Amino acid sequence: MTTKTRPMIWWASAEYPFDALGFLPTFLSAEDPRPAKEQFDERYVYGGFQPFAGFKFDPDGLTLKYPGDPELFPVAGTQLRDETILVYPHAWVAIVQKDDSVQVARMD
Repeated sequence: MTTKTRPMIWWASAEYPFDALGFLPTFLSAEDPRPAKEQFDERYVYGGFQPFAGFKFDPDGLTLKYPGDPELFPVAGTQLRDETILVYPHAWVAIVQKDDSVQVARMD
């Protein structure tokens, strides 16, 4: 008996080629019951998912803002159960929870 795995469905903006995500989509699996942070920690060989403090997240516009920097808009994303994973320019990746709390890490 073979088991089929469900692929993660990712979206990418028209201005951002999907290929630019590199291996990032392979770090998450819908078949893995762990949250996104734990999956990233295991599969991202450059130190896992290391949250970077200071970002402000706007849940209405899905934007990220770091003090002194311009507002960032997501260029790609996916859903993993109750978590939304958003990718921003400059390799910033946000994991957004149902309560709109967010952890952001650089994953390049």
